[in-house]
Amino acid sequence: MMTAAILAMGGNDAVLMALLVVGPLMAFYGVYQLVADLKAAPRKKIEQRLRGRGQPGMRTAKANAGDIRRHAPKAIGAMSNYLATFSATEKLQTILDQANINWNASQLLVNLTLGASIALALMLLLKVPLLVALGVVGAIYVLPIVYLTWKLKQRINKLVGQLPDVFELLGQALRAGHSLASGMQVVASELPDPAGTEFGRVFQEQNLGLKIEDALTNLANRMDVLDVRFFVTAVLIQRQTGGDLAEVLDKISGVIRDRIKLHMTVLALTAEGRLSGAVLLALPLVVFGAMLKINYEYATTLLTHPTGQMMATFAAVSMLMGWVMIKKIINIKV
Repeated sequence: MMTAAILAMGGNDAVLMALLVVGPLMAFYGVYQLVADLKAAPRKKIEQRLRGRGQPGMRTAKANAGDIRRHAPKAIGAMSNYLATFSATEKLQTILDQANINWNASQLLVNLTLGASIALALMLLLKVPLLVALGVVGAIYVLPIVYLTWKLKQRINKLVGQLPDVFELLGQALRAGHSLASGMQVVASELPDPAGTEFGRVFQEQNLGLKIEDALTNLANRMDVLDVRFFVTAVLIQRQTGGDLAEVLDKISGVIRDRIKLHMTVLALTAEGRLSGAVLLALPLVVFGAMLKINYEYATTLLTHPTGQMMATFAAVSMLMGWVMIKKIINIKV
């Protein structure tokens, strides 16, 4: 009977009825997931230390060793397990791991879908235009990804700025008679996140039975920073051929410091171009907002009239292309 009633309604009414049915079900599912996570918290803390996901290309002597590192909580539910099979979910999980956010990617997508469904149902009940409602739903998915990407970039930049101090501290620890593993422990105890956290994870991994070479390889794969890969490659070569690792670390530290100085100089020289791009991108939006305030009917012609819509679309595409070109010009690799 419910199906027949939905078919008898119009398109918008049918969508609204479906959302009113699906929304409470997804809300109940979200509450169930929250209760299940709270009940399983002690067990997950143990699993986060003793279990992990293997890295591609990693080979260990013991099959049970694996990649002994912290990972996000395990997804619960059929929908989460289904979403975990997609490559996009795996990429999102990589971003979460690199940003040091202890979330599960598939569970995050389920929660975002729940929030988007509830928001869409409420906006349809309030008779919000469909395009606006779809824009809000898209923003619910896009804005968290943008935030995660921004936080990841901030963390990577902070790590790069800490690397000279990390290598100098490691070199001093090696000269004082410490092993490489205990030097990692010194870095973890003396430096804040992200350097302290990441090198502390390396120390924990080797302390739980993983070879130091594999733990360092996990660090390079996890952070995906060129300077970290230089460091890991130098350590792997030194452990095979021998040599003064402390001196190598001092040289790597000097090179990174010089690169950071050059990068800051480039940012100072390109500041005018970046500011110009921001002004050119924001100016049309500010003018349009002012026109809406001054003469609403005249400004809305750009959105309601077919010719105005074509002009607005062309302007938006041109602004986007200009922003990309400016970013390309000022993005100087150091």
